[in-house]
Amino acid sequence: MATLLRLILRFVLIAALTSSTLLACNSLMFNNLSSTSDPLASQTDKKTLPPISPIATKDSEPERIPDAPYVQTPPEVVLKMLEMAKVNKNDVVYDLGSGDGRIVITAAQKFGAKAIGIEIDPELIRESDRESKAVIAQTPEIRDRIKFIKQDLFKADLSDATVITLYLLPQANLRVRSEILPRLKRGTRVVSHEYELGDLPPDQIEKVKVGNYEHRIYLWILDN
Repeated sequence: MATLLRLILRFVLIAALTSSTLLACNSLMFNNLSSTSDPLASQTDKKTLPPISPIATKDSEPERIPDAPYVQTPPEVVLKMLEMAKVNKNDVVYDLGSGDGRIVITAAQKFGAKAIGIEIDPELIRESDRESKAVIAQTPEIRDRIKFIKQDLFKADLSDATVITLYLLPQANLRVRSEILPRLKRGTRVVSHEYELGDLPPDQIEKVKVGNYEHRIYLWILDN
């Protein structure tokens, strides 16, 4: 009888151990299946978000290229342009695309006008400053009559201009006609070296021969 009881207890113990082992295995298998059965969830856990692109601002916009290549205007042509416009000490001259500053400096030094150069190229602005400092050292009285501004010429404030000088390309001159001329005061003189303002009839045309080349200069007096 005692032997039979021991056999029964051993059987119950073995059955209990077997049952608990099976339960543990089933639980482990279920957890493994749960972690691999949803591939989207798995990819989401491992996936990294792409970097956010920076928002473009005005500060990050590239600078505009000049509206004309830099070509020096001969001194003879500079003088003729200012003479045609009858520049005097009461004038405010704006040179749009002022390059090395020679028209601005001549207008102030030889004609007594207040002169402002608008130029988008920073290197040419620096060159203009160097040239003007050399001239001011010889004629200090013109110090307050010369100014250079690094700016897009189409955004310049020209409200006080009485004379505008130009040496731009034909396409830029068309923009000057449509965007700038309507903003200028009645009686403002506009002088352009080499190129016309589209089909707007000039009030005067002059030719200046320098070497083997004949330069054309156009004058308009605005009556708008």
